[in-house]
Amino acid sequence: MACVIVPAHNEANVIANCLDSLRAQEGSDIDKIIVACNGCTDNTADIVRQHYPETVCLEIATPSKVNALNEAEKQVTSWPVFYIDADTRLSSNATRLITAALEHDDLLLAAPEPEIDTTHSSWLVKQYYRVWLSLPYIRDGVVATCSFVISEQGRQRFSHFPSIINDDGFVRCQFSSAERGNVSGTKVFIKAPRDLRSLIKIKTRARLGNMQLAHENLCTQKENKPYSSILRHRLLSAAGVSVVIYILITLVIRLRARQQFKNLANYRWETDQSSRQRV
Repeated sequence: MACVIVPAHNEANVIANCLDSLRAQEGSDIDKIIVACNGCTDNTADIVRQHYPETVCLEIATPSKVNALNEAEKQVTSWPVFYIDADTRLSSNATRLITAALEHDDLLLAAPEPEIDTTHSSWLVKQYYRVWLSLPYIRDGVVATCSFVISEQGRQRFSHFPSIINDDGFVRCQFSSAERGNVSGTKVFIKAPRDLRSLIKIKTRARLGNMQLAHENLCTQKENKPYSSILRHRLLSAAGVSVVIYILITLVIRLRARQQFKNLANYRWETDQSSRQRV
């Protein structure tokens, strides 16, 4: 049996989609769903309590995702634990297949394969994701999933979630490439930002989080990401225009992250509200 933790900060528009996808799991082996509402000023908690009484709904005053994860873990009664972002959905067979993979394979950290919906995104955002999702590192390494699943043995790698920006990056860099992986046949559905500004905001946050991890030496496993050689090879391919756009957007993201890193102590969490709009 597995436990699921869903951290939620002002997710009233999307929390039902996430929890419905958990209810719909085939042959459900979910022991407990813990929704950690943190610093909410909307009715997220009311929706969870009224429409999903089977869940454990925590109301935490501090608007902090990592604090919400630490508080929710106090309620965990079984393993593995699924850590799922509130603005995503799981495919109907995800918990069963991922739990089985952690039991029978050598994986300690797993995730479903990301399925990013760019239907309502601008042309520039679509070009960025066309390249980004094709990178081997993104497809195979528990990246871009907005979720991760840790076995009981794997969770012993760290004592608690530290006060950091990039929680999934922190978890990922505690495991070697042989110990982590996406589970074939499972999906996590993610809505891409609608506009370029929103894309740059969330990608800057991820970049900044990685810089923080490196600065504070929080990674026990180093990763090699040969982006440059891959992108150079593709510049003269049919995807050349998309690659140029990707490189330019990435440069902007890096510049913004470097500027924000200079004042990291006063960083304010940047979120993408465009993908949370009701359609």
